[in-house]
Amino acid sequence: MTAWNRRRVLRGVVGGSAVTVGLPLLNCFLNGNGDALADGKPMPIRFGTWFWGLGMNASVFVPKKTGTDFEFPEEIEALAPLRDKINILTNATAFRDNSPVQCHITGWAVSRTGVAPAARILGGESYDIKIANSISRTRRFKSLTLNAAADARVSYSYEDPNTPSPADYSPVLFYSRLFGPDFPNPNAKDFKPSPRIMARKSVLSGVMGEMDTLNKKVGADDRQRLDQYFSGLRHLEQQFDQQLSKPEPIAACAPGKAPTDADMKMGNESDLVIHRHKMMSDLLAMAIACDQTRVFNMAYAAAFSNTTKAGYEKPHHTTTHEEPVDEKLGYQPTVSWFTRRCMDGFAYFIQAFANIKEGNGTLLDNMLIIADTDHGLARMHALDGMPALTAGRAGGKVKTGYHVDMKGTTLCRVGYTAMNVMGVEAKSFGDRSNTNSNAISEILV
Repeated sequence: MTAWNRRRVLRGVVGGSAVTVGLPLLNCFLNGNGDALADGKPMPIRFGTWFWGLGMNASVFVPKKTGTDFEFPEEIEALAPLRDKINILTNATAFRDNSPVQCHITGWAVSRTGVAPAARILGGESYDIKIANSISRTRRFKSLTLNAAADARVSYSYEDPNTPSPADYSPVLFYSRLFGPDFPNPNAKDFKPSPRIMARKSVLSGVMGEMDTLNKKVGADDRQRLDQYFSGLRHLEQQFDQQLSKPEPIAACAPGKAPTDADMKMGNESDLVIHRHKMMSDLLAMAIACDQTRVFNMAYAAAFSNTTKAGYEKPHHTTTHEEPVDEKLGYQPTVSWFTRRCMDGFAYFIQAFANIKEGNGTLLDNMLIIADTDHGLARMHALDGMPALTAGRAGGKVKTGYHVDMKGTTLCRVGYTAMNVMGVEAKSFGDRSNTNSNAISEILV
């Protein structure tokens, strides 16, 4: 059996022509434990973020106990069946220092970039991009960003302070992008490189050939700019090389039927958001299973969520400002209803990856997903008491089933922990009061 590997093919003759058919990811291609490839290479670990808008109500969101012996409060009850797949992180702070509060921006900006923005311009690239540059540059997509908000502007991933990652928001268009004509199906009986990709690679090669000539003609500052530019082109070149090479078979890669035109409906009603989120989650899970990318970002709703509830006249954001606190409950009940739908969505999102078998476990076992939001208590635009959640075990690097009280420390600990787990070398993450080099040890193996 030692002569077999994932590149082994079945050979034969059909109609006088030689054909080869790739084998699926069989157990014999894995080690004895089913947790690594037979050649000793580890299973790929993926990273993703999931965002929901407008925080939570602590009295019905935050468990009363820390550690593993806790009960799920009402607002996160949907996550209870997934206890052994998640961690709950509470009571973190997004320190703004001397920067003005940018409502619905400061919280997630600190979480994602480590910097409280002085204006509506972020302080740098988001940490998902740092991770993508480390683990996903050679995939077809360095990362995928998408949302269920029906709005291309809803993105919490930034390449630099002025460049958000463009978001897919239509299930129909997202399917076409993932599994359309340029999709290199790893389980196809034959492999034909896309003529479009070949043409793009040819054009790019010509551009790259001008690099040395240009560098000799410009000054030091321009050489630095050109170096950044050509680094991006090298990334494209790596992607094209990957798309022009026959991919190894992946048994779990099985794209389903394309969504229909009926799935293009773009309203803000909660039922439509839920439907879109489920479709986008399932498509994303299959894109990851097909190894099209190893980094992704999903937003259930925007920070200023305009999701509506049937029979209620105000959208989620307006409700946080105007709904009275129920004296008996101690919180805003309709606001809590919206948050509960978000948690329903996160539960579905996690399960989409847990449903896909990989090795002796599931796709989720080889992932780390971070879920975050823009505020603690949205009614007060609070930047303290902020929650986050994790899902997946990152190939055994992360423990699950814990509630961790972060005791008012910076939210940047979450991003720093994620980079640490994903192998990104960073002495610290965050700026000024948010500077942090202390990973969340309670959830690390």
